[in-house]
Amino acid sequence: MTSLKARLVAASVFVLSTLVPLATGIDTAWAQKSEIRYIVNNMPVTSYDIARRAAFLRLQRRSGNLNQIAADEMVDQALKIVEMKRLRINVSKAQVDQAFANFAKSNRLTTSQLTQILGQAGVTAAHFKEYVMVQIGWNQALGARFRAEGPVGEQDAVRRMLEQGGTKPTATEYMLQQVIFVVPASERNKIMGQRKREAEAMRARFNGCNDTQTFAKGLIDVTVRSLGRILEPELPPEWAPMIKKTKIGGATGIRETERGVEFIGICNAREVSDDRVAQLTFSNEGSTDEKAKELDGKYLKELRENARIIKR
Repeated sequence: MTSLKARLVAASVFVLSTLVPLATGIDTAWAQKSEIRYIVNNMPVTSYDIARRAAFLRLQRRSGNLNQIAADEMVDQALKIVEMKRLRINVSKAQVDQAFANFAKSNRLTTSQLTQILGQAGVTAAHFKEYVMVQIGWNQALGARFRAEGPVGEQDAVRRMLEQGGTKPTATEYMLQQVIFVVPASERNKIMGQRKREAEAMRARFNGCNDTQTFAKGLIDVTVRSLGRILEPELPPEWAPMIKKTKIGGATGIRETERGVEFIGICNAREVSDDRVAQLTFSNEGSTDEKAKELDGKYLKELRENARIIKR
């Protein structure tokens, strides 16, 4: 669900280049006159909350009945907060402040400038931070729900694929070996260049996986790991392009990683067709964004159906 998180975080922000400060903001006196408009599972949604969300929608250049859209969004946000509490999901102030700072930086603003713009627009930094906090926490709730429902099983994937008129797909199965030239974090600036040269020298001598352990014995802080059977759809994204273009018995180019300098040896590769391939293929069909949107809508619909929502 790492892509699911990316989608939700992306959905939680708007394009700052479209921001146009409004002439007036919502002052403290107005906020004090706020009235409760909805009660969602004992959690109040006020007219002040709705007004700030409507201002947020204007900044996004949204169209339609913004007051009603804002009210609906605030009810949904209340449902999410209640569910987050039930699941004991806690998003720290530090996490939210960091996300706020990152957002400002990505739009070439200081946090003070972003705070001023949001205040002038009637949104306020507090409302935006609450919105970001809920998006982060809701993403965790969605992740928990996704794991609870479980992935598509192998036999179920085959059955569903055959029902749709398809046949079992094939995929390349790799047998891989990982070679790591360890570089301690405290030594990266001093010895990284040397370790790269050592890794390149060993990679140039690589001729299949049988002799790698022997080569490594004469080197300091070198780890050789067998990665076992890995199907093409399961290859790590950062390594996949290099692995796919490397011949059997060869080694990929080197890469710097958090562990040091690494390369991957291709011990063997073959085309296979089995239930596991069908499962991976079926599970990967369609975009992650569509799956996330579907789960988000399904989850919220269930919360609404089971919620006690009172309109005042």
